[in-house]
Amino acid sequence: MVKIKHNNKQQSIESSAGAQLYHALRTTCADASVRYGCGSGHCGACTVLVNGQAENSCSTPSWSVENAEIMTPSGLKEDPVGKVVLGAFLKEQAAQCGYCINGIMMRLTGLFRKEKNASDQQITEALSRHLCRCGAHLRILKAAKLARNQLANP
Repeated sequence: MVKIKHNNKQQSIESSAGAQLYHALRTTCADASVRYGCGSGHCGACTVLVNGQAENSCSTPSWSVENAEIMTPSGLKEDPVGKVVLGAFLKEQAAQCGYCINGIMMRLTGLFRKEKNASDQQITEALSRHLCRCGAHLRILKAAKLARNQLANP
């Protein structure tokens, strides 16, 4: 077992060989906000923050996050930056099917925690690792820029 801080709550998760963080969060922590996409770290649907850094939980071994702070999409509303990102996505109705959006919001929360006034290029680069097949790209970018503007000019 590995001890983590999951959305500000101390928990122990499975750490057996081959156990991925995604699986531990979904099963042990009962956190259904973490999505499973490709299973190989290429689509970004499973993105969570590990010590503030966006990581693909499907390709992160659970043993590697001992004593880490893990924030998942279900923790966005409790995080000052995440709350702004979530609000911007709701206001712009940036999700279509909703599958990729959780990972995208986590990636943007990680970016805006480090750089509240991220450039358009930084936003585009951060999102380049995420696949969205619905065609909500323009609304996603609009929501990201709204969040940035709200964070940079409170």
